[in-house]
Amino acid sequence: MPCSPPLVDRHGRTISYLRISVTDRCDLRCRYCMAEEMTFLPKSQLLSLEEIALIAERFIARGVTKIRLSGGEPLVRRDVMQLARRLGRSLAAGLDELTMTTNATRLADHADALYAAGMRRINVSLDSRDPAVFRHITRHGDVGQVIGGIFAARDAGLRVKINLVALKGLNDQEIPDMLAWCGTNGFDLSLIETMPLGAIDEDRADRFVPLTNVFADLSRRFTLTPSEYRSGGPARYWRVGPWGTRLGLISPLTNNFCATCNRVRLTTEGKLFMCLGHDDQVDLKAAIRDGGIVALDAALDLAMGQKPARHDFAIAPGSAPAVARHMSVTGG
Repeated sequence: MPCSPPLVDRHGRTISYLRISVTDRCDLRCRYCMAEEMTFLPKSQLLSLEEIALIAERFIARGVTKIRLSGGEPLVRRDVMQLARRLGRSLAAGLDELTMTTNATRLADHADALYAAGMRRINVSLDSRDPAVFRHITRHGDVGQVIGGIFAARDAGLRVKINLVALKGLNDQEIPDMLAWCGTNGFDLSLIETMPLGAIDEDRADRFVPLTNVFADLSRRFTLTPSEYRSGGPARYWRVGPWGTRLGLISPLTNNFCATCNRVRLTTEGKLFMCLGHDDQVDLKAAIRDGGIVALDAALDLAMGQKPARHDFAIAPGSAPAVARHMSVTGG
């Protein structure tokens, strides 16, 4: 395989983290993420799992040390475990961590296999433990099924981090109880500000909660100690007493983190997005199909020259989304 230099963008940032959306499909319809009636890509347009693996392995050869599988919901893609096992073979051979973001609806059936593939921690999207609120946010989800998957993952040896998107009037009052529940059960918790990606059926401004306000409230209720821990992503962390678990904040609107961005995202149809909040993209599917590894390397170099300095997220009443594509297309 050709030897190529590490991936460094035009702003001098080294790209060490690849997020791969293995499917744009999901078995939930979270209101802040998707429209109720979604149109998904035809299977004929998707990268094969073999192509995803080849592209991922080239990223590893060029210095990427962390890969996250996502979706949509990654566990709805047939044979995704074959991909996980193959990428797991790169652990300790260039890749430091392989992980996944999932909604946990199918996690109970796959937790042991994910651990066997080399994963040691996962992120689970869980915006409420209240059955009615969860069903409303997801439009039809069963929170009991999700919580069962979370505990199955813990029992399999996976460290679990809960991802909660803060939504005014829906789940913001639950956040202290969620943090206590996570601490009691040994889970970390990351809070996320809703992001203006894709047209949905609601005005995001009506649900936006600044995490500065949430953190101020949590600081009055819990002992929060700043932590130097970094997961490779944009979250800033605090240790939560008395449990020692971690609270993370991902705040793209109130505390922009783009200066240290080390991430790019590969969609299930082979488009590489250099920024979640921009439409600039490079077609890696065409590159690898038309010219193999040499063309793929050239496409990666082209992408590094196009990565923007930062996103331009803003949420205001009636404002248009930053980009037309939904979060499920690019991956979490």
